[in-house]
Amino acid sequence: MSASEKDKIRRFLFDKANIRGEITSLNEVWQFMQANHGYPEIIRQYLGEVVAASVLLSATLKFEGSMTIQASGDGALTLMVVECRNDFGVRGVAKYQESLINEIVDEMSDEPDIKTLLGDGTLIITIEQSKTKERYQGIVALEGNSIAEFLEGYLERSEQLETRIFLASDEKAVGGLLLQQLPGQNEDDDSWERITHLGSTIKPEELLGLDSQEILHRLYHEEDIRLFEQEAIYFKCTCSRDKVTNMLRSIGHQEASNIIKEQGNISVDCEFCGKGYQFDEIDIAGIYSEHAQPSDPSTRH
Repeated sequence: MSASEKDKIRRFLFDKANIRGEITSLNEVWQFMQANHGYPEIIRQYLGEVVAASVLLSATLKFEGSMTIQASGDGALTLMVVECRNDFGVRGVAKYQESLINEIVDEMSDEPDIKTLLGDGTLIITIEQSKTKERYQGIVALEGNSIAEFLEGYLERSEQLETRIFLASDEKAVGGLLLQQLPGQNEDDDSWERITHLGSTIKPEELLGLDSQEILHRLYHEEDIRLFEQEAIYFKCTCSRDKVTNMLRSIGHQEASNIIKEQGNISVDCEFCGKGYQFDEIDIAGIYSEHAQPSDPSTRH
């Protein structure tokens, strides 16, 4: 894959069919996101798939702000959360119980699926509009056997549009392809079945290693496709000292003072980017001072 194709998303349209698509690849952004976490292979795989899916959905759904995909459960994988903004700034993290992960991997001859890892779990999509402050939350039914199938069903129900999603992930890159049937009469009645069938032949190594134009040529060289300009994807963390201050204010002065007495200071590291924030006794006194200016409580990390 050429350097110009890394960390990009590209939209395309089929001129003779009411079908649109998005194709994406994340490389350096993905490597940065997982660099300091040491995820087991199976956790890294599913987190990577959610990262690719979040970028594809951010290009498909209409919003100005952020979209978060959050999976949580009582199994070995306790939490995956990925946030993507409408300008494709993305961040994500996963939490898991390492002992349970090892047990599951050892006991299963086949690769554990996402339902096994989550246990009794939920998948939620949250969209927050930055201008209006409106917040929409949708529960994704865990119908199917993969992240892609969960989200296909969600989009068909919420958008009333048939959708196919193909995802791939390894330690170096993540990739994704989305196809969606648009409203209106098709010139070619068989176009959706044909185009999605060809899409299903994509191999993970192709999604992860080939340029978008080469992938689309391999799949659809007999179709009339209109390609749009690529857009860049970047790592975006919204952590700040003010947000950590708000968090400390919420735990109360006494609890914060007790931590200071026991540890000498309060150290908080962002789980997404790893940036550290230090607070000493003077900082804590200032936070809880009657004269301290409170930070905006609507801002959250």
